[in-house]
Amino acid sequence: MSVTILQATEADLAPALGDLTDILHACVHAGASVGFILPFDRDAARAFWEERVFPAVRAGGARLFLAQEGGRIVGTVQLGLALPPNQPHRADVSKMLVHPDARRRGVARALLRALDVQARALGRTLLVLDTRSGDHAQPLYESEGFRVAGEIPGYCRNPFTDTLESTTYMYKPLT
Repeated sequence: MSVTILQATEADLAPALGDLTDILHACVHAGASVGFILPFDRDAARAFWEERVFPAVRAGGARLFLAQEGGRIVGTVQLGLALPPNQPHRADVSKMLVHPDARRRGVARALLRALDVQARALGRTLLVLDTRSGDHAQPLYESEGFRVAGEIPGYCRNPFTDTLESTTYMYKPLT
């Protein structure tokens, strides 16, 4: 099955909500360190999209990319554009999520590449992201041209336990 990447429009948001809720809920329950801890229910996942992401997309502060496979959304990533006036050259990569059932099939790589194309089209020259240190996503980011800027110990809580974990900040020049 092939993956199709699209940049979500206003018309795509409501129809995508169910799949996006499923993806976020499944990823957090699979151990993704994306800002949430257990217990984490579907209502909290849905609220994240409806209350935080969709308004940012509607306001133009973020671009939402969707990976579709077989008529279902299986992955997503966001390009954050709402930055301070002294940073119009950069964008943030956030919430790279691929449903656990769709992993290891190139979905995340396809999402990153579409995001990269859009960032360049918007005149951005630097992408920035953070990921849990040692996470399985870090080698993917490195293979797509991201470089490690540094690590902050004790940055975030593990989704399952009270353990504090480090995060690694990464950047990618687009010039």
